[in-house]
Amino acid sequence: MNAARRRRVSERARRHVQWPMVLWLTLVWWVLWGTWSAMSLVGGVLVATAALLLFPLPPLDLDVRVRPIGTLVLVGRFLVDVVTASLQVAWTVLRPPRDLRNALVRVPLRSESDLVLVMVAELVSLVPGTVVVEVHRSSFTLYLHVLDVREPADVEPVRERVWAQEARVLRALSPRPAEVLAQPVGGTEETP
Repeated sequence: MNAARRRRVSERARRHVQWPMVLWLTLVWWVLWGTWSAMSLVGGVLVATAALLLFPLPPLDLDVRVRPIGTLVLVGRFLVDVVTASLQVAWTVLRPPRDLRNALVRVPLRSESDLVLVMVAELVSLVPGTVVVEVHRSSFTLYLHVLDVREPADVEPVRERVWAQEARVLRALSPRPAEVLAQPVGGTEETP
């Protein structure tokens, strides 16, 4: 397929209205207006369709298979992580060490899925003590601000926790988690 044809196909794919997104935007429209009428419904569909045609989104390739046991493990471990990290942050705030230092940590992910990238970034940010400050979609890399990293040896456990979170997301949602998890993780640079 030549480049011009690929460009036309890509443009057509971008101009294609994604109906799940229209439904979602219509629901948001209804909630924002607070009017549950037929006119509000029609207006929401028209506004959502116009918005998606004027500001096209790239087509989403959501190759997702929800696995109940993996999802339970993901949610359960996330809750444990939130409680544990909350207690650690509270202890650090109440009894701050003299040499309290923070770090920016680069964490390259194994998966090349936008959905996995976003989910891992959100789950990591929701755990107290870590915040995603930058995401590089092209290299599937997260940059985290981490609380209480006193020495370079404290950086590797942070990466391990993020990679474990990525593995749990993949086991919960990926159709082929073993293939992705078998891939090596790229680079281990750090910026303390």
